[in-house]
Amino acid sequence: MRKTITWAAAGAAMMCAVAGGAGAAESLSQPELVKRGDYLVNTVMACGNCHTPMGPQGPDMSRFLAGGFHFDTPGFKVTASNLTSHSTGLGDWSDEEIKTAIRTGHRPDGSALAPVMPTSYYKILTPGDLDAVVAYLRTVPPVDNKVPDPVYDGAAPPAFPGAETPLMEDAQAADPVEKGRYLVTIAHCMECHMTREPGAPLGGGGLEIPGPWGVVVSANITSDPEHGLGNWSDEEIVRAITTGISRDGKELSPPMGYPYYAHMTPEDLAAMVAYLRTIPPAP
Repeated sequence: MRKTITWAAAGAAMMCAVAGGAGAAESLSQPELVKRGDYLVNTVMACGNCHTPMGPQGPDMSRFLAGGFHFDTPGFKVTASNLTSHSTGLGDWSDEEIKTAIRTGHRPDGSALAPVMPTSYYKILTPGDLDAVVAYLRTVPPVDNKVPDPVYDGAAPPAFPGAETPLMEDAQAADPVEKGRYLVTIAHCMECHMTREPGAPLGGGGLEIPGPWGVVVSANITSDPEHGLGNWSDEEIVRAITTGISRDGKELSPPMGYPYYAHMTPEDLAAMVAYLRTIPPAP
């Protein structure tokens, strides 16, 4: 079944809401660093949306971040990695090896992660936020789960475009739109909300996304008043992001992780909306 969607939804997940501004982790104590990483991993970055296995009733939180979501595409078949502290996950990796994988898409042995991992978007992470993510992942209880090796039809495909240099927190503090750009980028919204065609408009939608939900087509999230969010109120956009309810009251389709975004701070959500308002309209 094919559906055209405005915003998508994902299964419920267990998360902890933690306050904190984007990039505000450079001078934190270890407990504060873990708390910041918890917020990033379990809200805006929505890591569990792929890395927590799905059961019949939704995400299996007894195996939180243990891997298991399977991507079966014409070009590759991959399973999301185990991010827990078990040896079948990240237990034997150094902090620097984890950071390298997040920002470059390469494992310690030099092999490339599958392109569904949005590493190019994570290049914008501040050093403090990258430290925070690693500090938090170290606290995730170990789960023994060796995921299958990826299978490619030919050469491994290239990573997604969109590489950035870190957007430091002084720039974010000075301009809410820049903070919103940071958050939208690490949320890897454009991984789904634009096609892979050359010259595709930023946020223009139109990407077909197959999965257990069937095939959905990603929404236009530009400022276009007819086809995008131009005529939506800030409150309507926030409601769609955090509850999966469209402007007209309809429940939206997977795979967007709105249960994760529901635990973002009001300030971070407002910054995201401020940035989305600046995306040039695209029909």
